[in-house]
Amino acid sequence: MSWYQIGRDGVTIQIQAQPGAKRTEVAGLYGDCLKLRLASPPVDGKANECLIEFLAERLGVKRGQVKITRGLSSRRKNVFVAVAGFQPAALLEKDGEKA
Repeated sequence: MSWYQIGRDGVTIQIQAQPGAKRTEVAGLYGDCLKLRLASPPVDGKANECLIEFLAERLGVKRGQVKITRGLSSRRKNVFVAVAGFQPAALLEKDGEKA
């Protein structure tokens, strides 16, 4: 899949963020990105914090293991998740089923 790259120390995920949504959720794939709707406005880094918090909770990792490496002020972001053995496709599953 082209929306993520698995490395030795973790996974880099390409994300298309949609701030200001009604709720924070995975919206599926958007081209070569994983689209996330964020229930936070794109003001003062609030959407970025919402993104990090959502991914950390969804993946069961600490917030410090999730870092935006590119696109802090853009809707298109690269996020590095420092966890070995993680399968990014799990993000597309919703309550055990495919989204």
